[in-house]
Amino acid sequence: MIEGILNIIYGLIASSVFVGVGFLYGRYKERKRNQGSPLENYSFYPFTLDEKKMLQFDFDLFTQAVSALIKKRDFQAGKQLILIGEQNNVRQVLKAPNLGNYKKLYKLYNGDKVLDDSTKYLKNYKRIVRLIGDSFPECGIEILLHNLSNPSKALYILKNNVTGRNIEAPATNLVMDLKRRDSNKEDKLNYELNIGSRKFKCTTIPIYKENVGLVGAICINVDYNYLNNKVRNDEKLMNDFIDSVCKVEMILDENILSKVEYEKALKGKSHFRDF
Repeated sequence: MIEGILNIIYGLIASSVFVGVGFLYGRYKERKRNQGSPLENYSFYPFTLDEKKMLQFDFDLFTQAVSALIKKRDFQAGKQLILIGEQNNVRQVLKAPNLGNYKKLYKLYNGDKVLDDSTKYLKNYKRIVRLIGDSFPECGIEILLHNLSNPSKALYILKNNVTGRNIEAPATNLVMDLKRRDSNKEDKLNYELNIGSRKFKCTTIPIYKENVGLVGAICINVDYNYLNNKVRNDEKLMNDFIDSVCKVEMILDENILSKVEYEKALKGKSHFRDF
């Protein structure tokens, strides 16, 4: 009887040890997969500056990087290179044997998972864009999210459409522009676009994923002519605009004011410029 109980205990201990070892080994392999150096630390980082000091994608350096990262694994640099390759449509440009090498690299570093992880990473941003867009309906203010894992089908979610684009619309030039601005430490904030008779005030916010790089971008596009030419000069449209901005769906009992502002509010201060 006692011997049987001991055997059961020993079996449970042995099973626990195997499970623990398996767990630790899995964690070790996962850490190893995330180890490495950023791609930009290598001499084959596939971007160069042209004569105007503008960043441009370099196919020769890209093919060098592919060959080097096949021979010597670096999981951080490898994942970055796959994302850059997909962003620059290398599958349509590279010829054999370089295309074959890229496909080998893609398989070696589990490229499908790299792209899938980037998409999953953007899911919370998708929710943020949806909620912000729903907060300002029918205002001439568009907000959208680009999934830059695949710039040829980048548009991931779009709220309050003022540009006429559809989901999966391309954003190929956006990747390079954001990389140029990042290299120059520039923000893409409050810029003007004039397209025929249309005019927009825009802001683009890049989204970076640790150990991978640029994976997405949130864009805000204000239809300038609608607000400036129509809404500003039409009392009904102005009232509709204000009603849309101030529209609420529920009333809550919460305090978002500082202690000082809270006290002033109780004494009659009605807005932030009310002194």
